[in-house]
Amino acid sequence: MSDKLTFVIPGKPQYITIARLAAACAADSAGFNVEEIEDIKNAVGEACKNISCHGSEGFAEKYQVECLVEEGKIEIFVTDISDSHKLQKLEKPCLDCPNEGDLGLYVIKSLMSSVELIEKSDCKKAIKMTKAKQK
Repeated sequence: MSDKLTFVIPGKPQYITIARLAAACAADSAGFNVEEIEDIKNAVGEACKNISCHGSEGFAEKYQVECLVEEGKIEIFVTDISDSHKLQKLEKPCLDCPNEGDLGLYVIKSLMSSVELIEKSDCKKAIKMTKAKQK
């Protein structure tokens, strides 16, 4: 049986660390080693950036991170649940997010066992990432 953790994060970039740390704690509970936990933290950070920022005129006002945890496996969903994308992008690097987002997806795919990009009917996106321990 798996445990389910769900939390909502404000779309501001400074809150990505919260999602990374929560995913790290969940991964530790699933029995991953320090190196695997670092991979998961990095993938979650990239997924949060992709969902909250890349490809929109402004940051998503909020997004949801959901972790399904079981021994030796973790599934993480990062989902845009915003009503708007009005939080203004103020930093120059972020204005080029669509190009940077492609690199972030490559990083996620290199760190996780499987990655699925989900385009929802309301034009919002989600990323499903799975990491399973090697047997």
